Amino acid sequence: MSRARNRIAGLISVFGELLITAGLVLGLFVVYSLWWTNVLADRAADKEGAQVRGEWADEGPGALDTKGGLGFLHVPAFGGDEILVKRGTEPSVLNNGVAGYYTEPVRSALPQDEEGNFTLAAHRDGHGAKFHDIHKLKNGDPIVFESKDTWYVYKVYKTLPETTKYNVDVLQPVPGESGKDKPGRYITLTTCTPMYTSDYRYIVWGELARTEKVDADRTPPVELR
Repeated sequence: MSRARNRIAGLISVFGELLITAGLVLGLFVVYSLWWTNVLADRAADKEGAQVRGEWADEGPGALDTKGGLGFLHVPAFGGDEILVKRGTEPSVLNNGVAGYYTEPVRSALPQDEEGNFTLAAHRDGHGAKFHDIHKLKNGDPIVFESKDTWYVYKVYKTLPETTKYNVDVLQPVPGESGKDKPGRYITLTTCTPMYTSDYRYIVWGELARTEKVDADRTPPVELR
């Protein structure tokens, strides 16, 4: 009986150690996913962003670049960091700490288009987490997109805190789900929700308020000062 008890105690001890080890491994994985991927993504985004700005300086004002980097998103509610915007929303794009504009299932308009919906996605957690603070955006808040030669100033007019990941209606040229029924110049930000999951999507809609030409000093609009 004593030997059996000792065996059971030994097995319990081993099982406990395995659980502790598994917990440590899981903890390290979480640290990697939510911290180290941010570090790597931010480094990549900073490098790409500097390259885009360098090309702008060399080429001077001109048309939007839809290949390397379209421009930079500035959202005061997110803090002072700028977000490089590139083409596409696949992981190979978004995992590099940028926002991407949709090419499918509904093709995004671009800011310079006379009408349409400029639709963007970015990670909320890990890989730069550029839209982590999307819940801080309120009606009337500015969202500013900076291209090579123009500032596009949008104002938030509607948020949708949760919708299915399959809801493509939020990306339509006229986002009817936001209450709009006429063509205009809109912007839509999309990301995962709740935090640390990808079960649903959080949506923010804005409408173009005005544009400003970029001057020689790239003086930002008043919303960013």
